[in-house]
Amino acid sequence: MDTFDYKGRNQRGEIMQGSIESPNAQGVASWMIATGISPILIQVKADVLKSQPAWLRALQTGSSIKLVDLLLFTRQMGTMVRAGVPMIQALSGIQKSTSNQALATVIRDVRASLDKGMELSGALAQHPKVFNDYYVSMVKVGEGTGQLEEIFKRLFEQLEFDSQMQKKVKGALRYPSFVLIAISSAMSILMVFVVPTFAKVFASMKLDLPLLTQVLIAISDFAVNYWWLVIGGVAAVIYAFRLYVRLPEGRYQWDKLKLRFPVVGSIIKKATLARFCRSFATASKSGVPVIQAFTLVARVVDNGFFEERILGMRSGVERGENMLRVAQSAGIFTPVELQMIAVGEETGDLDGMLKQVADMYQEEVEYEVSRLSESVEPILLAVMGVLVGILLLGIFMPMWDMTKLAHR
Repeated sequence: MDTFDYKGRNQRGEIMQGSIESPNAQGVASWMIATGISPILIQVKADVLKSQPAWLRALQTGSSIKLVDLLLFTRQMGTMVRAGVPMIQALSGIQKSTSNQALATVIRDVRASLDKGMELSGALAQHPKVFNDYYVSMVKVGEGTGQLEEIFKRLFEQLEFDSQMQKKVKGALRYPSFVLIAISSAMSILMVFVVPTFAKVFASMKLDLPLLTQVLIAISDFAVNYWWLVIGGVAAVIYAFRLYVRLPEGRYQWDKLKLRFPVVGSIIKKATLARFCRSFATASKSGVPVIQAFTLVARVVDNGFFEERILGMRSGVERGENMLRVAQSAGIFTPVELQMIAVGEETGDLDGMLKQVADMYQEEVEYEVSRLSESVEPILLAVMGVLVGILLLGIFMPMWDMTKLAHR
């Protein structure tokens, strides 16, 4: 749907002009005549951003659509559907109210697709970076069952849960990351500014330096004389790492390694399992076939290692195995969760049991994040103590030798 500039005269002969969205110029003309305006000029509004570089357009339009934007859109859609507002009118209202220009552009494209007779799920599927397969499939189920209002409600709850889990995981990683960055910065300053000063003193005394001191001085000299190479090397390593984790094998290995991190790994694992359990329960309860639910949820968990295990569970179900058997084979559940899955299968309430597992994991994640500093501080202090100890020994061992020579 394009934006048109229009110009005309009303019944009193006054000039009326402005901008309006419409599928074509004929629609604008019909609207003007219906409102008592005689058309003089109708033309597509020029997009000044099209001639600019992509990165500049991104900055000016705010192209980043965050989870909170999608969360708000889902809630508004559920409210509009519950109120009985026609779909195109609902999307038009949301488009005008949103402050995110990128999301407004996506909604405009969705409206244009609906005008052409496309279903809502198909229109959303044309924007996979915003609406993933899980979201689109849930909407499609809602369209088929006539429960679109309920589907948007469940999607909102699911997205809200995912948002909370992401915040918890980021909060768990933020504290140790800041501390490690601070330690690295302090050590870099000492190696660049402090160690060279002592090196000059030791050189003037012509002492036989211990091996540790020689290593520290060599590292310091290299960092001072080839600082550009150090910075370039660090940047190259970071860039190579980011390229590696984009590969399927690299992503799988990195996501598997994250689960083994001390303290933090447990939080990441429980948060991922919580997302799996709630997503699967929501999809299954909404009427998504089990095999398709496994496929969709595997992409939602955002972890290559868990994705591979979930797809393995799907293969087991395709072979005719029950949920308990494939869960045991996956090796990602504890005996307590396996027992709850077994009870859910026996009682026919697997969705409810998986939701309880998700709630249990959520509580554990919140508890572990709240006491994260108590768990991480001893490890970080030990690392800091080792690094500081090496630095002090490397500097003061020659000074002790100098003291002995002075006494002699």
